[in-house]
Amino acid sequence: MLKTYQLQIGPMTRQLPVMAINDTTAIASFVLLGDAELTDYAAHELVQRMPTEFDFLVTLESKGIPLAQELSRLTNHTQYVVLRKSVKDYMRAPLTTPVSAITTSAPQRLVLDGTDADRLVAKRVVIVDDVISSGGSLSAAEELVEKAGAKVVGRMAILAEGDAVKRQDISYLAELPLFPVD
Repeated sequence: MLKTYQLQIGPMTRQLPVMAINDTTAIASFVLLGDAELTDYAAHELVQRMPTEFDFLVTLESKGIPLAQELSRLTNHTQYVVLRKSVKDYMRAPLTTPVSAITTSAPQRLVLDGTDADRLVAKRVVIVDDVISSGGSLSAAEELVEKAGAKVVGRMAILAEGDAVKRQDISYLAELPLFPVD
C-alpha cells in the first residue's frame, strides 16, 4: 500500500503520496498543477502576506505558474515572468544559471528570456513558487533577476519543506516534512 501524508492548508486537506527521492529521504509529493481549488485558496491567503509595493511576480516553470497567474489577477498586475528550465528558440539573449533542487537528480539550469530581463531592470519583484525546500531553485531565481537588475522584495510559497521552515526570509502557508526512507 502506498504511504501518504495528509496535508492541511487552512480548511483544505490533500492526501499526498510519499515518494523516495534518494536512498535516505522521501517527500510528500505536492503537485499544484490541476488543483484550481487549492491554487485559488493559496493565492487569496498569500496575497495578504505580500509586500505592498512590487512591480512583477516571478515564478519558476512549471508548478508555480498557476499560483503566479492567480496572484497577478488578485494584485492587478497584468503580467508576470516565468523562469524556464531550458533555452527556447524564440528567446533573445537569455540569461542562465545552474540550479539544483531536492526533487531533481540531474543538473539543470534556470533561464530568463532577455526580453523579460529587460522588463525587470530596476524593478521590485516577488518570487513565488509552490514549494521551497533546499532553497536551490529560489537562490537561482534570485541570481537571475538580480543579473537583470531587479531587486527581490519578497519570497513566497504555498509550502516550506524540511529546513526551509526555519528561514525568516520567506512567507508560506504550511509546513511539509521530509521523511526517512523505510
